[in-house]
Amino acid sequence: MSADRRLRPFRRREALHRALYGITLDGPDGTAHTWAVDVRMNEVDWEAALYRDGVRQDERGVPAAFPVPGGTIEVDASLYGVTRIHLVRDSGREQRLAPAAGTAEYLRERLARRHPRLSRTIGWLAIGILLTNLVLAVPQAVEIVSRIPEIADRFGSFASPVALPWWLNAALVTAGVLAAVERVLTRRRNRVLDIETLWSSL
Repeated sequence: MSADRRLRPFRRREALHRALYGITLDGPDGTAHTWAVDVRMNEVDWEAALYRDGVRQDERGVPAAFPVPGGTIEVDASLYGVTRIHLVRDSGREQRLAPAAGTAEYLRERLARRHPRLSRTIGWLAIGILLTNLVLAVPQAVEIVSRIPEIADRFGSFASPVALPWWLNAALVTAGVLAAVERVLTRRRNRVLDIETLWSSL
């Protein structure tokens, strides 16, 4: 069996571009197997590979759906990380796969278990930052986008009512990215609050 078909151990230095999750399921014959999903960022997008007992079974671009005994593993990701990694059973019940030790998701879960008050504070701080960005940063991003000739010709240009110094804009971008990552790591999602903001992507 070639080495590239084996699941490579997770290394902490890969936390920014790789995530690893696992779940144990009984096969049709009653034998338990460990299934793992290795999600990695390539040059332009995310890719997911499915492993059974450490051997690769399938590989697809994200979003992806992998059939497994008793259901389907669904995978999705955003600019900031994995947003969905669930086993959807044939009955319709959903179960999230567990993050592997050493991953950013695992470390964030451990922080929540050991220091719940600090964890809640970080979570509320992330919400505050994202709300601030929605009010202050997004209008400026919309103005920048509206100046693109093709968009301006079709929809007209937009003048932001907010004008911030460059250093504050830079701070908002940095804080917004960190807040978005925090929301992904804790698997919290809100259609308005967690918009893939144009501002954070520019």
